[in-house]
Amino acid sequence: MLPGRESLVRLIGKRRGNLSPNLSQLLHPQNLSPSRPEDAISGQEKKPSSSKKDELTPTNDGSESYNVEWVSCPVCGNSIRGTDYCVNSHLDTCLTRGTKRKLTQRTLLHFSFSPKSRTDHSLSDPDHADENIMDAELIVKDVPSDILLLSKNISVGSIEGRSTLDSPHNSPSILKACDKAQLFEGSLERIEGAVNDRVDTCRSHMVHETTKVAITDVFGAKIENSRLSLETFIVGRRFHDNVKLQQGASIMVLRETQNSKDRHAIKVVSSGSENQMLGYLPRDVAKHLAPLLDNCYIECEGFVVAVPKQPFDIVPIQLNCQRSLDGEFKSNDQKVFESLWENVLVTIENGKMQPPIITKYQMNFCLMIKEVMSNHAHLFTDKEKSFIGSFNSLSDDAQRLFIRLYSRKGPWFRMSNIWYTEISDPLLGIEELQVAGYIYLLCDTEDLFGYDIEEVLDLLSVSELRELLRKELPKEGIKCTRRKELVAVLFSAYKNGKCQLLPKITLERTGTCVRISSTSDEVLWRIQRLFFLNGEQDLSSFLLVDLGLMKFPDYMCHVSHQIFQRRSDFLEYEEAIQVAQIMDESLDDNNMEMVSRCISLSDTRMGTISIEQAPLTSESRPTFFSVFSAAWVYSKVLTVGVSVYEREHRYEDAIRLLKSLLSRITSDNRRGYWTLRLSVDLEHMGHFNESLSVAEKGVLDPWVRAGSKIAVQKRALRLSKPPRRWRTPSYADSVNKKIKEVNVRGRPLNCEVGVKNLFYGYDGEICRVEQLALQYYAEEGGWQGVHSESGIWMTIFGLLMWDVIFSNVPDVFRSKFQIAPLDLDTDDFYESRKSLIESHLKRIYEGMAEEILITSWDLHVGTTCRGVNWERHPLSDLRAVVSCIGGRCLSSLCRHLSLDYRSWSTGMPDLLLWRFHDESSNGEAKLVEVKGPRDRLSEQQRAWMLVLMDSGFNTEVCVVNPFPKSQ
Repeated sequence: MLPGRESLVRLIGKRRGNLSPNLSQLLHPQNLSPSRPEDAISGQEKKPSSSKKDELTPTNDGSESYNVEWVSCPVCGNSIRGTDYCVNSHLDTCLTRGTKRKLTQRTLLHFSFSPKSRTDHSLSDPDHADENIMDAELIVKDVPSDILLLSKNISVGSIEGRSTLDSPHNSPSILKACDKAQLFEGSLERIEGAVNDRVDTCRSHMVHETTKVAITDVFGAKIENSRLSLETFIVGRRFHDNVKLQQGASIMVLRETQNSKDRHAIKVVSSGSENQMLGYLPRDVAKHLAPLLDNCYIECEGFVVAVPKQPFDIVPIQLNCQRSLDGEFKSNDQKVFESLWENVLVTIENGKMQPPIITKYQMNFCLMIKEVMSNHAHLFTDKEKSFIGSFNSLSDDAQRLFIRLYSRKGPWFRMSNIWYTEISDPLLGIEELQVAGYIYLLCDTEDLFGYDIEEVLDLLSVSELRELLRKELPKEGIKCTRRKELVAVLFSAYKNGKCQLLPKITLERTGTCVRISSTSDEVLWRIQRLFFLNGEQDLSSFLLVDLGLMKFPDYMCHVSHQIFQRRSDFLEYEEAIQVAQIMDESLDDNNMEMVSRCISLSDTRMGTISIEQAPLTSESRPTFFSVFSAAWVYSKVLTVGVSVYEREHRYEDAIRLLKSLLSRITSDNRRGYWTLRLSVDLEHMGHFNESLSVAEKGVLDPWVRAGSKIAVQKRALRLSKPPRRWRTPSYADSVNKKIKEVNVRGRPLNCEVGVKNLFYGYDGEICRVEQLALQYYAEEGGWQGVHSESGIWMTIFGLLMWDVIFSNVPDVFRSKFQIAPLDLDTDDFYESRKSLIESHLKRIYEGMAEEILITSWDLHVGTTCRGVNWERHPLSDLRAVVSCIGGRCLSSLCRHLSLDYRSWSTGMPDLLLWRFHDESSNGEAKLVEVKGPRDRLSEQQRAWMLVLMDSGFNTEVCVVNPFPKSQ
């Protein structure tokens, strides 16, 4: 891979399917027509065979807006576009299916502000959580007086999906309440922002009061033998579906203490002799209920309330919990019990107010939108906010379907293949999304001509593609078998005129197709980028957390500055990432003409955008925000462009780009790489004096560090021989400093150039040079060790400096999905925490490293942190390493990483060895860089070896060579 490209790929993240029309015209000046019909920018309302969406159009200030207004449907209440076509189409659909405004549309009536009755609790369908209005009393202040309170004993919906009112006579007062609730929905949107905080406060307060009442009433001193019923669910059913469930079946709960994923796991089993596994209690419930079971405070049994419609849906159950009568409670035990039990009840109550787990991804998606619109609303136009807000008015089926499609690869999907268990009517959901402008429907051959037919062809299976080839091109004798090759052959035949009916034939086979509209793709890309602030994370991060596969650290999000102060800044950043994506795709396709265009455009844009920031003060924005600028992205594109030009021996072009980068970006760690490459390329061109001058300036540049500085110093020494320079530089001795070497002989399996060297180890097994060196040191000096390069050191640094890394510093944590602060790779990391870091390093220096390590491990084991590998390095090895290295060396190493994590996080020696001399735990450690035949130290490795030697580490280079042929 070209130098710099891996970093560019990480920055891009998931590739987007749609490019902005302006950028497309810049890179394709000959193609003035849009690539897709819905990308056309026009003030005219398009009237396709299926409603295409209204696109964003540029305004004078560089922002974008929609061409039409959004209106509310008088039948169902949903927000729809205000064009004649969309309004008429939507009204026809609503009137045809008899849709009425739903009582189940989310309003303030769905928030429970007072305790629920403990009698006759029935569960509704888990897939229709918004219809679960049970025993609610609405008590809200500062709300219009015409909000009618619902009486008790209303239960809408059942587990079988039937909607009924449980009142025996369908009381007119209840029906009147429903009508008033519908009338209030319109005014709800206007007051929602004002009462939102009050709702959360009331809900939290009433749940807390509910738990107190429950504890006193049920497990008080006077009613010790009473039972309390808890309503919860069985989850994880898909992994234990071999047992047939029956309504009313008895169940038991048992602790599963050996569960590696969740130490609080509580499994649900069927009652009886077999105790068949049914699933687990929800993680949040088990977390608080497990200590009660472990300490024998309570006994639990229960039954299945209802059987879900879908086999893998969550199963509603009722647990009857009774206080254990085995002995008397001490006063302390009573307090502990009450605290634990209160947590259980709070979790249960909160669970009732949230959607069931089957729609957790829907809740996460809405949470992401809410967070972004709360913190970055100034980056969106009013029309974009209206479009985003219309998502909340969609039905649950439409929302879930859109999220499912948005998370898939696409871009096209066959309607016949769209089916999900939690979506009751996919066709109705697609229709709703189409009218709202979130998707585009392809059902007419004429529409297909405006799209990339290759994308639609890719929907066909391999067998369908082969059959199409045999039918349309019978004389070609094509024998290719891969999908990509088959699609390419068909598309080539269409372009050459051999298969003019290909669009029609393709659509006949695929049937109606659907794709995410370019508007929704564009807006949601922005939302996702603003939420995660990187291209490597997406909605799957929520899933990993929900499944317990990933746990993010705990920290405070202290936001004091906006990353993007203006909308134009964010749009420039977005366009720069699109240029980077085109660059990456063109390199994959070996389209060097397009690569050159991307480089040229990036160079031009760099000339008009400044990446430099003001010094870090209380009033100015943090300097590490520069990574979220368009100039930063373009600099990465140009860095890859330098590698492309050097590969093609276009040194003049590479020199031009490098000089441009060095003149425009004066404060960046990459200046070391750019300076080195400029000196090398100038030497290729025969400009030796200029090459020397560049190297000498690089030696004095404070941003040229670590391995790059060693490389630049070596070049300056080599080029500065008389008659160019007569004086030896002062750094000559340090650059030429000797590093201890140890030679090891081995029996080689191969010694080919460009291939990893393999040897026969001391045990006769085939191994690499690093394993052979480990065996040598074990035989010679009784050393234990690991081959980890920088891995084990990054783990030790992360654990020792955990409290520093995740300390409360403004603006470094912007979401709950970060594994490191935003400034870790910058000089700001040390400057912002200088006093805290120095006090921490002092504790390490004084010998408290092992204690800090053990505490950090116990508190945070399993939590994701940048550089920390919990599985590869056990605590026993880490303790031994820390003990043998000593506080002085450890504090020096941690200071280097704190000062410049980015420059020093790679290139450490291959082997870390340690051994103990006696039972008093006195030991020593050694760091070894292993080299095979014809290998030599890289400049980064040499820089690390010199730093480690200066810090007091025992280091050496182990060179493995084959035995002479005579032996």
